[in-house]
Amino acid sequence: MIISQTTESFPRISEIITRGGVIAFRTDTLYGLGADPFNRKAVQRIKQLKGREDNKPILIVISEWEAVGRFIAEPTPAFDRLAKTFWPGPLTLIGCAVSGVSEEITAGTKTVGVRLPGGDRVRALVGACDGALTATSANPSREEPATTAEKVFDYFADAIDLIVDDGNATTDQPSTVVDVCDVEPRLIREGAIAWSAVQKVLNKNTFKSI
Repeated sequence: MIISQTTESFPRISEIITRGGVIAFRTDTLYGLGADPFNRKAVQRIKQLKGREDNKPILIVISEWEAVGRFIAEPTPAFDRLAKTFWPGPLTLIGCAVSGVSEEITAGTKTVGVRLPGGDRVRALVGACDGALTATSANPSREEPATTAEKVFDYFADAIDLIVDDGNATTDQPSTVVDVCDVEPRLIREGAIAWSAVQKVLNKNTFKSI
């Protein structure tokens, strides 16, 4: 089922997340699959829907800076510097996970990617869902990411509990992902924010990338 995102829709969306459901929603980049990141069965369901390998972590979006501590054990100086520069925005930062973050999220890496998304409407929806949601792209593995609610429905139909339509995605690029667990940051994926812009903030010219 597809519904429009409005303030009036938040109680229904929140109730679905609270009972372990899965939704699709527009993030600040593409449409994502949202579930309670602390509900292991819900996260497992997302992986099954996507056909995602167990060794691939699931990233998290949060509604406010204060939620970082729910997921990241000790943010590094690079984490803080990049977050203060690019958040809210399409930069996912990987840090060492707190003990309460499950292996379904970390994929056994003991790390987790977190982002404070740009856009008041995105953060308002996440805030209505206890301040954090998974946000892996709403598409089966090896398919193109969904940029509209209709495309999400084409992919999953009624296999997910609710599709929240908030218009077309404003970009066709995913978030940029940077691992800042160690002293030397590493580029994991270049997306909506150029790696060169990240390097400039860190004031270095040489970093490892994979």
